[in-house]
Amino acid sequence: MRWLKFTASGKTSWGLVEGDQVIAVDGDPFSEWRRTPRMHPLAQVKIELPLIPRTFYCVGLNYLKHLKEAADKRGEVPAVPDRPEIGYRAQNALIAHDEDVVMPSFATEKIHYEGELVVVIGKKVKHLTAANAMDCVFGYTIGNDVSERSWQKVDRSLWRSKNADTFKPMGPWIETEADLTRMETIVRVNGRETNRFATGDMIFGVVPFLVELTKYFTLWPGDVIWMGTDGASPDIRHGDVVEIEITGVGTLRNRFVREGQSVSSSRPTGSSHGR
Repeated sequence: MRWLKFTASGKTSWGLVEGDQVIAVDGDPFSEWRRTPRMHPLAQVKIELPLIPRTFYCVGLNYLKHLKEAADKRGEVPAVPDRPEIGYRAQNALIAHDEDVVMPSFATEKIHYEGELVVVIGKKVKHLTAANAMDCVFGYTIGNDVSERSWQKVDRSLWRSKNADTFKPMGPWIETEADLTRMETIVRVNGRETNRFATGDMIFGVVPFLVELTKYFTLWPGDVIWMGTDGASPDIRHGDVVEIEITGVGTLRNRFVREGQSVSSSRPTGSSHGR
């Protein structure tokens, strides 16, 4: 199932994506729901954030290539983590598919993207084991972890480099049937492929993170865990459009604009969030 949060005819609701149509649903996927007779062409609805997480977890340096590239830039030998490391992001940074990432006017040119698999939690759990960890996973969506690298270097935390308004696009929907072992992440900038990697080729997979996290925290329906990225990003410029496709899930697309500068309102053609 593909669960979509959408707005049509002035009404925001949950829906199921079936082909090129959205079937409106009464209720929500984390409790009781029922299909309705209301249908809308997918191309004619406003896609909203799939959800606002109660807690927004994230994973860093979870792919070997990304880990090595980060270490090389610092002139260091890469240190492969020996246990899952978990951090947080801020809800204010979240935006939906096809909404603009706004780069502050005073930010440097060192603004980068990271295409990430997002795990969506479906039920309240704690003290998970390797045997039952995946039982709490409702599905997957896609995240773009935007960073201002010059701020990241000088701050003691990631408070602004990772969490500025609009720096966390997520969507377009939640896919419940995706097979992690067959997923591939493909990133394009202005239609040109810049990165491709096996989504499941993580240092620590979904299960170890769920087990480690729930030793200490209760997970709730709608919590999300961003699982990290592989490879590196070019400097993003005003007007660039970044598409992050994860096979079996879809494609998240967002334009980057510099605050205070105008840009054409047109969107790239030939792209589909349903790939």
